[in-house]
Parts: sequence; C-alpha cells; structure tokens
Amino acid sequence: MNATLQLFLIISSALFSIGLLATLSRRHAIFILIGIELMLAAANLNFIVFWRFGSQQQQPTGVMVAIFSIAIAAAEAAVGLALVIAIYRHYRTTNVDKFDSLKG
Repeated sequence: MNATLQLFLIISSALFSIGLLATLSRRHAIFILIGIELMLAAANLNFIVFWRFGSQQQQPTGVMVAIFSIAIAAAEAAVGLALVIAIYRHYRTTNVDKFDSLKG
C-alpha cells in the first residue's frame, strides 16, 4: 500500500480532532493536558508529512521544526503537570470546574 499525502492528512486531522474533543469535553486537568499533547502530535505529523511530500527534500526543515516542537511540548507538559500538582495540593481535586476561586 502506498502512503499518500491525503492518508497522512486524514490521520493527522483525526488525531487533532480527538485531542480537541478531549480538551473541550473533559473536566480533569490531566485529560486536558493529554488532549493538548495529542493536538501537538498532529501538528508534528503535519510538519513531517509536508516536508516528506514537498518539492525540496534536501534540507530537513520539517524534521527540525518537529524536533523543536517536541521539545516545546515536553516543556509544556512539565510546566502543566507542575501546575496541576500545585493546584491539587491546594484544592485536593483536579476538576477544573471547582477552580472558581482562581478568578482575579
């Protein structure tokens, strides 16, 4: 089976849609962070696919952008989990609906 650009874009859009659904429909902060990570993975897949099927494949710009994006996603996950742990220690819950006292 030949992998085409259309197949990869369908997979990427499905992955992004699942991440968006997880981000918007969940109440717990951990699941929201997982949804954001899924959306970033879909964007990384798009970077690699457009580099692979592009006209100039000599320079690995898509790979470099994807590696940079993975590094940023790792930093985002570390900061996000640190915030979730700090909020859990204070409120004893990860339900984002109960964080009403965080309003300024």
